[in-house]
Amino acid sequence: MSMLTPPGMGGKYRVTGTAYPRMSRKRSRRRIVLGVLGSVLALALVGYGALQLIDVFQGDGPKRNTAAGAKDCPTKSPEAAAKGGAPAAASAASAPARPAVVLPQPGTITVNVYNATPRAGLAKAVGDELAKRGFVIGSVGNAPADFDKKVPGTGILLGSPTTDKAVYAVLGTQLPGTTQQTDARETADVDLILGDAFKELSTKEDADKALALLANPVPAPAKNC
Repeated sequence: MSMLTPPGMGGKYRVTGTAYPRMSRKRSRRRIVLGVLGSVLALALVGYGALQLIDVFQGDGPKRNTAAGAKDCPTKSPEAAAKGGAPAAASAASAPARPAVVLPQPGTITVNVYNATPRAGLAKAVGDELAKRGFVIGSVGNAPADFDKKVPGTGILLGSPTTDKAVYAVLGTQLPGTTQQTDARETADVDLILGDAFKELSTKEDADKALALLANPVPAPAKNC
């Protein structure tokens, strides 16, 4: 018996030579596979988090400058870019102009001016000014009982149901903020009933500009990319 053999352990448990038996537990293959998968998943999560942090610290890049929902404009060719936006100018120039609107002339519109405010002489002053601007003035005086002291706004344009809307538009350029109503009349004249909020007519210059815009509407601008 060898000196390395513990007492009482003879036979097949006898240790001979210089090699020692290793009684280690075999590692499960399933545990190894699970460990490898867990390591891969952890590395993936770490990499994704690092990319998110880089985006945060870099701020808005070129890809983030496009507003949500905005439509992309076509990319200009180098020739178009060298011309300094000439295609856009040509597109705006080629846009079809709207036809001029034929408006009734002030000399064809008969206006009755009525004062529904406590201010004395207001109807006459407004009627005189409208006459200077070419309108035909009919009746002038205090407003009928249905409107007297009952018009809180700037004024009311009152005509027949068949009155051309363009007549209201032309009168509206002289006094912005008026409302429109109809009654049972069959004549073409229009009542201008001055309300409590009335201060003065538009200046002739402003009224003329408004008339010009009515006659020649400005086309909607083309989209610039």
